[in-house]
Amino acid sequence: MKFRTLASALAMSTAVTAVLPALPAQAASHREAPMIAMDPSADITDVYAFVSYDEENLARAPEDRRVTFIMNVIPGQDPGDGPNYFNFSDEVLYEIHIDNDKDGVADDVTYQFSFETESRPVFGTRDTPLAYVGNPALAAAGLGGITALDGPGSEGMAQRQTYRVTEVRGKRSVELFSADNLVAVPSNVGPATMPDYEDLAAQGIYQESGRRVFAGQRAETFYIDLGAVFDTVNLRRPVPALSVEEDFNDFVDPFGVNRFSGFNVHTIAIEVPISEITVDGKSFEETAVPVIGMYASTSRRAIRNFTANGKTQANGPFRQIARMANPLFNELLIDTPFKDQWNASEPEDEAQFQPLFQDPTLATALNLIFGLGVPAAPRTDLTSLLLKYQGQPLNGTDCGDPCSELLRLDLRTTPTPAEQQSRLGLALSGGADLNGWPNGRRPNDDVTDIAIRVVGGSLYANARIGDGVNGLQDAPGAGTDDGPGYGEVPGNLLDTTANGIAKEFPFLPTPHDGRNRQHVDCDEEGANFCDEPIVSEGS
Repeated sequence: MKFRTLASALAMSTAVTAVLPALPAQAASHREAPMIAMDPSADITDVYAFVSYDEENLARAPEDRRVTFIMNVIPGQDPGDGPNYFNFSDEVLYEIHIDNDKDGVADDVTYQFSFETESRPVFGTRDTPLAYVGNPALAAAGLGGITALDGPGSEGMAQRQTYRVTEVRGKRSVELFSADNLVAVPSNVGPATMPDYEDLAAQGIYQESGRRVFAGQRAETFYIDLGAVFDTVNLRRPVPALSVEEDFNDFVDPFGVNRFSGFNVHTIAIEVPISEITVDGKSFEETAVPVIGMYASTSRRAIRNFTANGKTQANGPFRQIARMANPLFNELLIDTPFKDQWNASEPEDEAQFQPLFQDPTLATALNLIFGLGVPAAPRTDLTSLLLKYQGQPLNGTDCGDPCSELLRLDLRTTPTPAEQQSRLGLALSGGADLNGWPNGRRPNDDVTDIAIRVVGGSLYANARIGDGVNGLQDAPGAGTDDGPGYGEVPGNLLDTTANGIAKEFPFLPTPHDGRNRQHVDCDEEGANFCDEPIVSEGS
């Protein structure tokens, strides 16, 4: 096996620990590795890459289309968790890396995001124990509600984050967006503090030179019956799990319980012209390489010192502590002793981990649980799908060179309008939708069902194995359609399909607000029974 020694892996884990702050573990998922679970602000929950599918982009000539990259962090945010709401970290470097020449090294274009938090006095010169202050009863004091990210209407933002976006190409770095302050959209506290949150969030969309950027809170779009999946694939229905009708219905959850229903996440989204990321700066029709690979990473500085006032100050070079490209890769394919090492390694060094997906433990577990049989090891199908560009040969049963774990996107594919998107996408929709993971990834792609069937093999696809969660029907604003203009026209709402697909940039629904989102106890209306487990037909 081509692993480094266990001692080497432990040494790598120790090095990663040195750059993590002393933070308590959070009650969240996407906790794909032991150490990053203790650092939510650097914990990458999901990564998306797709040709934008809003009405404006669909109307563009193909050579003028845009592509969107999204990374989410800080998993499992309960909307009401104040008074210290959720923020990006000032000490974390957030990056989106792009490989545009198919060499497996994603250093051709990098977008870097760095944040700075400021404390702002309210009630004149006084500080406040609340991060955000607003109530109609305080209107006389100028704190009737936060209606702006900057200037008049922003007085109640006792804590505010601004950020910078830097594009790196080789040794050349350029700061994008000339606005004095790019302001991160704060958590959705509630209707008194933020009386028109959608309009407030729309102000956080910045546009310039064909690019758009957004940073702030959004509704969690990753949907999964997490309790059933991580109860060692104790799904709530036996084989066949979903009927044909249920499998192709993206508007009803047949039997699963979505762990992330009602929770929020923090999002960095950037949209750029396709010609800005191709190897030769041309449109996808003209470029020599129309397929890109990408991943997202978070890094902290290697050294943390105490200053005279007792605060910590980070310095030294940045060290990567988390990365993500394909969804569920670390969670489901990397065995626990190597998860932290995997997070700190570069995608182009993936060959050292290939025994884990040539003979994945998950496939063994699926075979024992469902008894359907799985493809024999070594799994060259997984190696080709996840570590190679289409057409790149393997070296026998080994990955060969290049060997890089990247999320790959064919820029030539016409984007599918939101209303026509299939949760099973390219992988399993029978050709109805040529987009979606593993051709990039969109927020509504049901990566849980796809991953189980891809790792399990064709018999699992035929048996329609899945967790029974098929969409985001409870997303705030689901069913809204007042036409394009979100982020450009004051008062325009974020258009969102009935099953929770946001149709406009930043392509993630409005977050749940802290006051009105509740988790009910078992004896309250609409809750689960107090004395009976959740069961479904066929269980």
